[in-house]
Amino acid sequence: MPNRPAVTQQERRKLSVGPLSTGDKWFFRTTSIASNFAFVLVALILVFLFAKAWPALQQQGPAFIFGNTWDVESDPPVMQLGPMIWGSLQVAFLGILIATPMAISAAYAIVFMLPSRLSKIATTLIDLLAALPSVVIGLWGLLSFAPVAANWAKILNQTLGFIPLFEVTGEEPTYIDSPFIAGWIVAVMIVPIITSVTREIFSQTDSGLINGALALGGSRFSVFSRVILPTSAPGIVGGILLGLGRAIGETVAILYVLQLTFDINWYQILEPHGGAVASWILSRFGEATEKEFEGLMAAGLVIFIVTLIINGIANVIVSRSAGRSR
Repeated sequence: MPNRPAVTQQERRKLSVGPLSTGDKWFFRTTSIASNFAFVLVALILVFLFAKAWPALQQQGPAFIFGNTWDVESDPPVMQLGPMIWGSLQVAFLGILIATPMAISAAYAIVFMLPSRLSKIATTLIDLLAALPSVVIGLWGLLSFAPVAANWAKILNQTLGFIPLFEVTGEEPTYIDSPFIAGWIVAVMIVPIITSVTREIFSQTDSGLINGALALGGSRFSVFSRVILPTSAPGIVGGILLGLGRAIGETVAILYVLQLTFDINWYQILEPHGGAVASWILSRFGEATEKEFEGLMAAGLVIFIVTLIINGIANVIVSRSAGRSR
């Protein structure tokens, strides 16, 4: 038999070597510049806000974060953002508490329960919800949802009013313009974000592990609670934090359904007063004096930094979860 040449296995090129062809090199450089420009843009925004906010921060000191007075008519002006910061966190966490069960349920149904065609339709609908502008959701909340949520708030007050959380003062409460309604509106806005991340994490779960648990006699609920949820928890937490970052920075929708006041609403979520930093900036920006403009820029700097920190933590958690799943 004739001697056949030995078949040599082609050596796999390492990614660290980089692109070799001219086209790949230019594509690599272009994408690198574009990705790095995003970091430069964020840094420039941070520098701009800090430069505009520094006079107000220097004048107000730590009281800007912890105080509860906003009086630009006094000499010198007093600008303290405490109630708005607390209100932003309050509404955001209410939105997270409402949105998380809905988002996890929707993601579970899309990945594990619905047929392929219905799953694609549900995914498209949820993505379309994420594309709705804030002003549209705010108008829907003001004109359509607020009366319905006010009835829910009334029921909560009548049945659980002995709990301080659901207590309402006043002879004839209206149950509108409250953090409770604002939390629902925020929840509608962040459900698509949490659902998308959770759906992606669920889709990467080892199917053999799930089928093995079902073959051993596990129910759908036990498999979800003891197999799927524990392995997906880090990724879900990351999605929740991404939604939290969006909720803290929400502006127009909250402005429509929440009465902004500088009396801190510590826990009575059915009371018609609360706060939100971004909404306060929007409500005051049109008539702001030069000094108040500096205070509003400082408020924007605070909310920007908080959002960056939350999103950074969320990205780290999601990346680590995706790495473990692979």
